Amino acid sequence: GMLLGQKISDRVAQMRTLPKGIDQRSACRHPDWTGPDDLTIKILELREITGWEKPIYVKVGATRTYYDVKLAVKAGADVVVVDGMQGGTAATQDVFIEHVGIPTLAAIPQAVQALQEMDMHRKVQLIVSGGIRSGADVAKAMALGADAVAIGTAALIALGDNDPRYEQEYRALGSAAGFYDDFQDGRDPAGISTQDPELAARLDPEAAGRRLANYLHVLTMEAQTIARACGKSHLTHLEPDDLVALTMEAAAMARVPLAGTDWIPGRAGRDL
Repeated sequence: GMLLGQKISDRVAQMRTLPKGIDQRSACRHPDWTGPDDLTIKILELREITGWEKPIYVKVGATRTYYDVKLAVKAGADVVVVDGMQGGTAATQDVFIEHVGIPTLAAIPQAVQALQEMDMHRKVQLIVSGGIRSGADVAKAMALGADAVAIGTAALIALGDNDPRYEQEYRALGSAAGFYDDFQDGRDPAGISTQDPELAARLDPEAAGRRLANYLHVLTMEAQTIARACGKSHLTHLEPDDLVALTMEAAAMARVPLAGTDWIPGRAGRDL
């Protein structure tokens, strides 16, 4: 991808040691490693720099999830973050957004299986992201074996991104109120994903903070409500046995039974 020069302000240039106003190539991988051996070395370097005090997170896009999680754990990660294909900034081509990666629902069981086989489930934390919107999404991810979830797009919307008051300006950018875009040219009318000081001044951080706090509060309450409905006293007590799927596709991806049966598509044996 490209980091457009118009987004590299004096502040960004200083933080990232880049020349101001000049387009920069955004590499698809970190240049310091080309494989798992290099990752192990980099993690050790980070531990030395931080005095062995800070947890090391390795975030991977959900593709070869089973193997990537194993590689990350073997390299020494304390936390593995798996980002399903619903995640992302939208700052790329449509063909990439729609056809690269696997859904979050399909990625979680693969990640959990990898951790269980290494006897590291609940020892190395698993954080899941990508399309988490409601408390139901949180509860399902936790039931499938995640230790926590991460949110990005939902938080931006709660802050006020794509507010209807800027409808005309969104349309001028090729978007519309009610939809989320991480505007690649840094011209977000809501003043959130932008480096333009005039646009950024539109954001009221106190009001935005209250909206985000409300969203997180409701998200938590929804997830807790589902846990209670399953007879659990805590969200972390949810487990795969609390889940069934309504379609064969979802049952196969989540590795839980199709509703009304004990059949998991792709596994031997069925009771219809």
